[in-house]
Amino acid sequence: MQFKISKELLEQIEQLIHQKKDSELEVLLNDLHHADLAEIFNELDVDDAIYIFKILDSEKTAEILLELEEDVREKILQGLSAKEIAEEIDELDTDDAADIIAELPQRKKEEVISELEDVEHAKDIVDLLRYDEDTAGGLMGKELVKVNENWNVLTCVKEMRIQAEHVTRVHSIYVVDDENRLKGRLSLKDLLTTSTKTPISQVYIKKVDYVKVDTPNTEVARVMQKYDLEAIPVVDELGRLVGRVTIDDIVDVIKEEADKDYQMAAGITQDVEASDSVFELTKARLPWLLIGMVVEIIASYILKGNEKAFHKFETLIIFVPLLSATAGNIGVQASAIVVQGLANGTLKEFNRNYLTKELSVAMISGTIISLMLLVFHSVVYQQYQVGMAISISIIVVILFAAITGTLVPLFLHKNKIDPAIATGPFISTTNDVFGILLYFTIAKLILGI
Repeated sequence: MQFKISKELLEQIEQLIHQKKDSELEVLLNDLHHADLAEIFNELDVDDAIYIFKILDSEKTAEILLELEEDVREKILQGLSAKEIAEEIDELDTDDAADIIAELPQRKKEEVISELEDVEHAKDIVDLLRYDEDTAGGLMGKELVKVNENWNVLTCVKEMRIQAEHVTRVHSIYVVDDENRLKGRLSLKDLLTTSTKTPISQVYIKKVDYVKVDTPNTEVARVMQKYDLEAIPVVDELGRLVGRVTIDDIVDVIKEEADKDYQMAAGITQDVEASDSVFELTKARLPWLLIGMVVEIIASYILKGNEKAFHKFETLIIFVPLLSATAGNIGVQASAIVVQGLANGTLKEFNRNYLTKELSVAMISGTIISLMLLVFHSVVYQQYQVGMAISISIIVVILFAAITGTLVPLFLHKNKIDPAIATGPFISTTNDVFGILLYFTIAKLILGI
């Protein structure tokens, strides 16, 4: 049964904290999953959360830290000493530990590292902190199982038993040479079915997918998704094995990218959450609203410049909202498909065949819409020439919107700008100005105004 926080549970926890009944509190909370406990912590007062944090076992609270909302985690870490934080860090894998320490102020970061009991663990964390968080180096953990190509099967098994004690899950067994350069991977089946005296060099698989420490995290995600990998080794500039990225880290990357792209498509200029302050939310939303305002002012001046046209044929102005909405939808649909293709690797650069396909879709959609509009205008207003002018104008505007929606994300991607910015207000506002301009230009040419 899925865990759900109840008001009664929170009141019970707060009462036990107030009465300082630590043993009863432990009994109540110890059997809960760390993700459920994190959910409870997010609802509690910070002082109460810190109180519980100090009475629970470090192995449990370390996992809770990873699940907490960032602002809650920050406040809890502020309430813990460097030694108490170090006790939590000692329980975490190196990649998770590095992520937590990276959030600390510089001075406290140094204090926590100096308090770590496991010197090798501390060295690995310090090594990870030097990598950009948006690269494979920033994602990877140091925990892995590796064997030397010069060992035999028996030696491998003995060494793997020792290494596996420090690894939560053994996804793969990597093979390296004497210089720690990645040579391949070892199949567990081959290891179990081969003579113990057989050299590993005769058994291991030389083909192995890997990424470099400076590979962008989105590219790591794409590679792992493409080859359906649970983990991928990471090598440095010299090809030496320095870590591995696991699927749980990639799920986080995919979620963060999806959230960022969704917000960008909605015209939000920076990563925000519902829990952020009013100022932060306003700062993230306002820029595109101001840009939209300026663009719409330009559009209104275009309308003003065509007063003569719609005074003579008043139905021209009636269909402007329909024009803006249709062109905006077509443009956003086209750009959304392109952005999706760029994100999952199915579309890497400008493709004439794809553009032709998108224009064909726009042409068919535009023709159907314009024919329906022509029939509607002819029946309701009985102005056949005006209806024809409006219908032809809308087809042209729809084609323009499709071209814009297809080419703009590709242009942004080529120039190292996130193409997701093109899927929202950018396309809509662009199509508003140029769509209205095209609409009246074509309509006036047909009607001889």
